[in-house]
Amino acid sequence: MKMELIVLAILVVFIGAFAYVSSTGNHEWSGSDDQAKDTIDKLTGGTYRPWAQSIWTPPSGEIESLLFALQAAFGSLIIGYFLGYYRAMAKMNVASSSKSKKET
Repeated sequence: MKMELIVLAILVVFIGAFAYVSSTGNHEWSGSDDQAKDTIDKLTGGTYRPWAQSIWTPPSGEIESLLFALQAAFGSLIIGYFLGYYRAMAKMNVASSSKSKKET
């Protein structure tokens, strides 16, 4: 019950902060690639030319977003699997050590 209240409180704070920030001001959302390009342009006066080009460009922004979401989901699955694996191993070690203490 205590954990549910903590999660609920965190959700309420997050939603409140998001609603406040979203409703105030004029926000422009851009990716880190755009910010890096703008910074490089400022530092070099617009004279820098990239030395590498993309091998493949997605046909639309939606496909690019889909690929990014799939990459994030795949990474989350891998991290979640290993965290679960090591947590289960730790529980097994605790259970086996307590079982061996009872036998002696």
